[in-house]
Amino acid sequence: MARDRKFSTEDLYHATKQILLEQGYDGFNFGLLAEKLNISRGAIYKYFDNREELIVHFMRHEMKIFLTDLKDVEQFPSFDEKLTFLLELIFKNPAVPRLIEIGQRLPIHENLKMKEDFFKLEDLRLKMYQQLQKFIDLGRQEKKLNPSVPDTLILGFIFQSIMIPNHFEIPQSKWVQSIKEILCHGILNHH
Repeated sequence: MARDRKFSTEDLYHATKQILLEQGYDGFNFGLLAEKLNISRGAIYKYFDNREELIVHFMRHEMKIFLTDLKDVEQFPSFDEKLTFLLELIFKNPAVPRLIEIGQRLPIHENLKMKEDFFKLEDLRLKMYQQLQKFIDLGRQEKKLNPSVPDTLILGFIFQSIMIPNHFEIPQSKWVQSIKEILCHGILNHH
């Protein structure tokens, strides 16, 4: 039987992330989490009323970390440098797209506390896209981006590039550079 022991927020979020990435939103529950942390489910219920509340808190934590890292894009003056930084950041945090997808599946409860937490998460996601819009605007200003391609499609390609499996274990730096090459120049050889 699990015992009530102390656990840190960091331990809780780390275990939450592992289970979400392994089991997905539908497979996540307090029983699995308690087992992973070697605590009772009741210990988790002391802090969170349900799994959605915990997931929203965890997602806010992850988004804050990503936004802090994303701010570093400002140190690079050109679109090309910012694109390289953004790709490296995404590949450093391969769980971000999956976690965003999980976050979008969270139901909005009638519970006022959950609504407030959910809107705080949405606010962080909006801040991320505002930051990324500055990046797109610079690319358009420098005439690096095809004007007929919508901003959301460009960002979608960048973020979805992390989902491409690297079956042959190409070194990450080469992999990121190759993805940047495809994003910038396509797959066709231009003579």
